[in-house]
Amino acid sequence: MADFEAAALAPVGPGYRFSRSHTFDEAQVRAFALAAGDENPLHHDAAFARGTRFGGLIASATHTTSLLMGLTASHFATKGKVLGMNFSVDLLRPVRASETVLIEWGVTSMAAHSKGGCVLELQGAIKSADDRTSVLAQGTVLFTPAS
Repeated sequence: MADFEAAALAPVGPGYRFSRSHTFDEAQVRAFALAAGDENPLHHDAAFARGTRFGGLIASATHTTSLLMGLTASHFATKGKVLGMNFSVDLLRPVRASETVLIEWGVTSMAAHSKGGCVLELQGAIKSADDRTSVLAQGTVLFTPAS
């Protein structure tokens, strides 16, 4: 069993980890950028993007960060109630429009919330197949485990 799979079976708390892979493609990158209102040609004009230092289309930051945040919501929703409270990201390198990445999160701390549930502090990343980090993230969610 992979480390992430084994940890995902453990109770939620510091050290708990979860992940999934995602493969981008040009059609998806174009559609997401345009739907998000991001008209930067790096995300939808292949001819333009080929002439840049990136050599082709790259995913928009709204796309990559949405996948990161979406994973926290989807993952914790299967275990109880979840509400995102805060997220911040550092964009370190582009994600290419044909790239397969690993989206991963780990719980770094947990504290009781005054109205029930707990506040989880998270550290996340998007990593390329060669294990290079493209996006770093920090997040805070309010989580109430299912009874």
